Amino acid sequence: MQINLSSALQFESRHNGPTEAEIAVMLEKIGASSIEELINQTVPESIRLTKPMDLPQAQTESDFLISFKKLAQKNKVFKSFIGMGYYDTQVPGVVLRNVLENPGWYTAYTPYQAEIAQGRLEALINFQTVVMELTGMEIANASLLDESTAAAEAMTMLFAVKPREKKTASKFFVDEKIFPQTKALLETRAEPLEIELVYGSIDSLDVTDPEIFGVLFQYPNVDGEVKDYAAIVAAAKENNVATAFATDLLALTILTPPGEMGADVVVGSAQRFGVPMGYGGPHAGFFATLDKYKRQIPGRIIGVSLDKAGKKAYRMALQTREQHIKREKATSNICTAQVLLAVMSSFYSVYHGPKGLKNIALRTHGLAKLAAAGIEELGFNIETKNFFDTIKVHVDDAVSKKIEAVALKAEMNFRYADGAIFIAFDEAKRLADAQAVVDIFATAVSKTSANLSEQTENLSVELPTELIRTSEYLTHPVFNQYHSEHEMLRYIKRLESKDLSLVHSMISLGSCTMKLNATAEMIPVTWPEFGQMHPFAPVNQTLGYVELFENLTHWLNEITGFAATSLQPNSGAQGEFAGLMVIRQYHIDRGEGHRNIALIPTSAHGTNPASAVMAGMKVVLVKCDEKGNIDLADLKEKAAAHANDLAALMVTYPSTHGVFEEAIKEICATIHQYGGQVYMDGANMNAQVGLTSPGNIGADVCHLNLHKTFCIPHGGGGPGMGPICVASHLAPFLPGNPLIQTGGEKAVSSISAAPYGSASILPISYAYIALMGAEGLTNATKLAILNANYIKERLRDHFPILYTGSKGRAAHEMIVDCRNFKEVGVEVEDIAKRLMDYGFHAPTVSFPVAGTLMIEPTESETIAELDRFCDALIAIREEIQEIQDGKADRDNNVLKNAPHTAAMVLQGEWDLPYSREKAVFPIDHVKENKFWPTVRRIDSAFGDRNLMCSCIPVEEYAEEEMA
Repeated sequence: MQINLSSALQFESRHNGPTEAEIAVMLEKIGASSIEELINQTVPESIRLTKPMDLPQAQTESDFLISFKKLAQKNKVFKSFIGMGYYDTQVPGVVLRNVLENPGWYTAYTPYQAEIAQGRLEALINFQTVVMELTGMEIANASLLDESTAAAEAMTMLFAVKPREKKTASKFFVDEKIFPQTKALLETRAEPLEIELVYGSIDSLDVTDPEIFGVLFQYPNVDGEVKDYAAIVAAAKENNVATAFATDLLALTILTPPGEMGADVVVGSAQRFGVPMGYGGPHAGFFATLDKYKRQIPGRIIGVSLDKAGKKAYRMALQTREQHIKREKATSNICTAQVLLAVMSSFYSVYHGPKGLKNIALRTHGLAKLAAAGIEELGFNIETKNFFDTIKVHVDDAVSKKIEAVALKAEMNFRYADGAIFIAFDEAKRLADAQAVVDIFATAVSKTSANLSEQTENLSVELPTELIRTSEYLTHPVFNQYHSEHEMLRYIKRLESKDLSLVHSMISLGSCTMKLNATAEMIPVTWPEFGQMHPFAPVNQTLGYVELFENLTHWLNEITGFAATSLQPNSGAQGEFAGLMVIRQYHIDRGEGHRNIALIPTSAHGTNPASAVMAGMKVVLVKCDEKGNIDLADLKEKAAAHANDLAALMVTYPSTHGVFEEAIKEICATIHQYGGQVYMDGANMNAQVGLTSPGNIGADVCHLNLHKTFCIPHGGGGPGMGPICVASHLAPFLPGNPLIQTGGEKAVSSISAAPYGSASILPISYAYIALMGAEGLTNATKLAILNANYIKERLRDHFPILYTGSKGRAAHEMIVDCRNFKEVGVEVEDIAKRLMDYGFHAPTVSFPVAGTLMIEPTESETIAELDRFCDALIAIREEIQEIQDGKADRDNNVLKNAPHTAAMVLQGEWDLPYSREKAVFPIDHVKENKFWPTVRRIDSAFGDRNLMCSCIPVEEYAEEEMA
């Protein structure tokens, strides 16, 4: 027996599901002699790459983790006192291990199918409750991307809902003490919409100015100061001026909430509630407002409804607000949430409860007070008089430089700006840290510092009465009964067990690419070298991140065929917006700022038109033909008609219909002929990598969904990352940041709060590319196409397949037509719910064609899992046939009653016209591995009519138990 010492298992064989033997079986089924023949029949020859991608050799998992640890250690994690919206926090171990590091939580998809997402929906309801009660507002959403994005959304929402008296008002007054990253994002969003930003001291605000429609306060402000704004808010209300507050949840446990001052909108970040800084993200931004604005709130709201048995159940509420319904009439392109991070902050709040959170806040405030007193005793002037966690120390330049040198030697980061030093305390700091801060100031001026421990006995809150919170919060039992780790662990696991994720079965959502999120890719995310880094730390402390960014952008450039990449956009929709803003700036720079027409195919993702409107563009829709392709004649006609004003075409490739359009190069050339730019939506990049590229096709910019093609997990509906890659002529306009140098020399203003978006999850995509190498990535694309065509062949005798390429092949996804079943009363929703009984999450429902299922299996699924899924759909087709043949009742059948719960089949009489076994064990493999939905089908209409977005009152729990 020969021994080969150089052999090592390549990661590709772990990521790509089908074995060589399985590939042969699938090829025989689809009628192709080889994968190469299949690819040649699927991807047009005119766009194929002529040489392999130039990427590093694939690493093994063990070698990668060793080398990546060395890279990570180039980051120097100093103690951060920088603050400004980012604070060190202590992630409870029970949450770290059982949520952040748990694939049961991080591999789930957006809760579109609520019956199998009750766990994270409950956690999100808890999050909304925390936000509503701490801010004092009436309704909150399930999170936004970051605080600055939330503030920008507040501005645009208030602009959209102006009262009649303010119809022509276009000025938005912004507190000059706003965080600089928020100021930058407001500027990005205001300019295309022709909103005029007015900065100034709140004391200088003239609320009688008829041109002002809204005001944004920072509370506490960037200096750390806390002020009572109740009188100003009241005056604003009298003059029909809306008010928004950017605030801090931890501070609100002891400070008067903005809602009690009369605020219309309150935004901020829940980062310090148990989510690491991560060099800027991901974190859950929050958005709370008044009930009257519930239909204008950006993002998603989780609400309470009833299931078919009358039991309380959770769901995403107000679905008609989604961008694929509103399209160009949407006022926001936010189509997701930071679910995993909101869930973590939710559990953090549950674990600590109101008393625990208040204790953390009081300790943080106390340390700031002690440090202020100690520094003041040294002769320094503390400029902040009323503060929560941040103090501002006035210093001259010479002394500031001395203090900075001593602090850096002690591995501590302060913030230095405006002739002052700012020091922010947080949960992770202790008395010794406050003492170390004072000692640094003392050393710099050659004095002896006071012993702070001697001043702790009589420490108390000494803020003005009107700033001290008196109202209760988080009184619901969920925040008051899980404070032991044992109980908390059981609560987390109880919720986890209600959710179906990739740990149970494949999730075949078309256009969402639910592939393997490998453990080796996930491990570095929780390394402190990445997690504990402040986004505005000195760059020379972040050399590990710098190297990561340089390598990753180089690889993404090679994969896309472009010249430059920005990693800043922290969602796919933000990537769309970023790409369009870059195109807009390019036109302005060339003296063609009048170009404002965006051509968008009718099959596009709903966020496309919403992003175009946000970028100040007018949307002109382009038809699609009966084969799912862009109607070339219609495109040419509209491009010519708008030749003088054409800004861009937004195109998804392969198309949302799952087809590689053969005319794509001609489409791009047409747009260029009339002076426009081609933006390519990267949602379907999983069918391109290694075979073709946006640059090779002729696009000018694309965004990449790293949470799709490049393996960042969906996290139950977020986080995401949406970097943009651009051709050389657009590189100068890549987005910048006011505090860290990023982007091009003519950079557009910020797209996200942090300079590199959600930087701490970029190691996942970095790992995926490093582990796969060029050949592995290319093989992944080929197998994604193979798996899709295998499913197509297995299903085509049972369901119509709507679109295929010229040679009858699908791309990496396909659309299954279910519209004919309406004749016997079966809707596509019935099929989606019945799939739950078979242990599967439904494919994408009714997009891009109503009444259809869009299926994408990805390369990570084996033939065994593909067959289980196909067997389930074929069995459901047979159940539909029973209705068609009159063997099953049209209104009372397994599809209409799906999903079936354990309680339904175990309790009471069984009065349905089919057996219990048919209901819950329809085919054999389900018996071996049953996933039980915990609620029956949810009544969405009831939930919208009776919107409730916070924890279910205890009395209602009691009523249910008695019923």
